[in-house]
Amino acid sequence: MNQEELWQAVLAQIQLQISSANFATWFKNTQIVSQRDGLVFVSVPNSFAKEWLEQKYNKTIFKVLHNLDKQIKGVRYETGKTGLKTLKKITFFPKTEQLDFQEFEVERETNLNPRYTFDNFVVGPFNELAHAAGWAITQNPGKVYNPLFVYGGVGLGKTHLLQAIGNKIIKNFHQKKVKYIPTEKFVSEVISAIRNRQIEKLKLEYQKNDVLIIDDVQFLAGKEKTQEEFFYTFNSLYEKNKQIVLSSDHSPKAIPALTERLRSRFEGGMMADISLPDLETRIAILKSKCQERKTELPEDILNYIASIIKRNIRELEGALNILIAYQKLNSSQPDLKTTKSLLKNLISSQNKIVNAKRIIHTVANFYDLREKDLISVSRKREIVLPRQIAMYLLRKELKASFPFIGRKLGGKDHTTAIHACEKINKEIEKDESLNQEIGLIRQRILYG
Repeated sequence: MNQEELWQAVLAQIQLQISSANFATWFKNTQIVSQRDGLVFVSVPNSFAKEWLEQKYNKTIFKVLHNLDKQIKGVRYETGKTGLKTLKKITFFPKTEQLDFQEFEVERETNLNPRYTFDNFVVGPFNELAHAAGWAITQNPGKVYNPLFVYGGVGLGKTHLLQAIGNKIIKNFHQKKVKYIPTEKFVSEVISAIRNRQIEKLKLEYQKNDVLIIDDVQFLAGKEKTQEEFFYTFNSLYEKNKQIVLSSDHSPKAIPALTERLRSRFEGGMMADISLPDLETRIAILKSKCQERKTELPEDILNYIASIIKRNIRELEGALNILIAYQKLNSSQPDLKTTKSLLKNLISSQNKIVNAKRIIHTVANFYDLREKDLISVSRKREIVLPRQIAMYLLRKELKASFPFIGRKLGGKDHTTAIHACEKINKEIEKDESLNQEIGLIRQRILYG
């Protein structure tokens, strides 16, 4: 394994342990530039990144490096040693073997990554409705399921499905103009256009698309001006029978601070959720990924990975990347004992400590509220319902007593907690949307 391969293997593991925002901020444009006397020298783009990696992430980086190569005794960080300014792209592996950790080749005009296809999208009970709806769209875009709204937790394959839809439409209809864009980038474009007084030009550009695919629309929440421009663009395309595909980690009803007219548009087509894959599907996904990378792992190792990683597909891929890196470094397959050692950080990250504080924090965050809102005396519906859900989850997940629940939610009487739990129990039996919302919240509580 050369230096570039080694660093990519490190990044593959670190990405699983920190947020995507932190990963992009602190690890972009970093690479190993040399190794000597047991030390690994890592180049970073500036002194701020150097200081941050030394203080915040050095222990993690060293631990991963040492697990991959026991001869490594330390890490040093240097600024401006890579010549990255002259490089447009760094390729770490041949295309067929490339590890997946952050950036891929994308088509500049469409923003689509050609590696995301229906052929390598594993279908199971957890995503079959979303898959079927997506496939139907590719046969007749703009005519069925418009808009298609796909929602589900992080790392479950929403982006893969959306991009597969775009790639298949391009293959079936060469003349159609397809655009894929993450919502955060759309928001950035709107802000820039407003600042430069080019908002009309931006609207016209988006209206040229035959298929518009917007990923992570929950990031529209609270951005009123962007929602206004998006609403205009949505209507313009919809009226011309142009296909719109959207994804979110919430159902439209559960996206906080979303205007009612936009929520109504999102719910006006086909909504399909993607839930957690079952064990058999997780094993099938691992086998599919092994086939893509032209590698093989024993059945007992694949079963072990699938049994410990339950919450998302991205982490399954991350575990696979770690084992592939080990294979390359040692020119041999890891046995089960070695696999358990290599993946011990992943195992510990699966076991989140569930307590009252975590439940209250997660519920507040899900509904875009402050924790002090939940424990306040406010009777506003936008606060009362999340508070009741928090009480219900404290009872359900912790088997907490009603007096305890009342105390944790601002000193409420135990009868308030009883009423809240009974009410939510009844509501979820008849309100499938609320049931799904609570399912998403539970997923975040248990798996982060």
